[in-house]
Amino acid sequence: MSDQIQETTHFGFETVPESEKAGLVQGVFGSVASKYDVMNDAMSMGIHRIWKEAMMDWLAPRAGQQLLDVAGGTGDISFRFLERAGVGHATVCDITEPMLVEGRKRAEADQMASSLNWVVGDAMALPFEDNSFDVYTISFGIRNVVRPQEALNEAYRVLRPGGRLMVLEFSQIPNDMMQKAYDLYSFNVIPKMGKLIANDAESYQYLVESIRKFPDQDTFLEMVRTAGFENAKYRNLTMGIAALHSGWKI
Repeated sequence: MSDQIQETTHFGFETVPESEKAGLVQGVFGSVASKYDVMNDAMSMGIHRIWKEAMMDWLAPRAGQQLLDVAGGTGDISFRFLERAGVGHATVCDITEPMLVEGRKRAEADQMASSLNWVVGDAMALPFEDNSFDVYTISFGIRNVVRPQEALNEAYRVLRPGGRLMVLEFSQIPNDMMQKAYDLYSFNVIPKMGKLIANDAESYQYLVESIRKFPDQDTFLEMVRTAGFENAKYRNLTMGIAALHSGWKI
């Protein structure tokens, strides 16, 4: 009989062994990969595009920068980064290969092929050398990582001195009535959309639950600082439905 204690974590509202979460998350995103971009538009009524443009506005990509986009999925953030930078390079890294496969099918991937890499990798153990990138982004992905603090630590490791971290993630509305209204929409509408569009209600039930389990803005800000980032701050988007967190490796 082993006397080792199995560490647990959350998978939505369910408690699961840490060793199982990554596989469960891969199952979710592998299942919805072909409909992922369509569902993003449907769930947010297109607002996710505005959030991503706000991310680029604050990030202000510069020519020649090297981006690592973790949990980069179908390449949305990398495409926007390269468009803004004009000249540069983006590495899209995701633990779920079917998401990368879908990304490579997009027209932008062909147009920007010489400036893009697609890499299967774990946010908690990135397959890159120290001090390799100028910018690290993770968009709607860090809440799916088994141990988000380790992902932030890895972000710090792979960034060059002077490098920038930016995290776009669903967050908490600092108004109880508004949060309750948003919860009603999320739990009652989004899984039904998932069933209708992606033929997968369960994956979108998990996604809604995972948002509720993610730390609030100030708690996550402290995690960013704990990883070593300086000048860390955040901005709420759409009343706090989502938030941008920024930090610098000085």
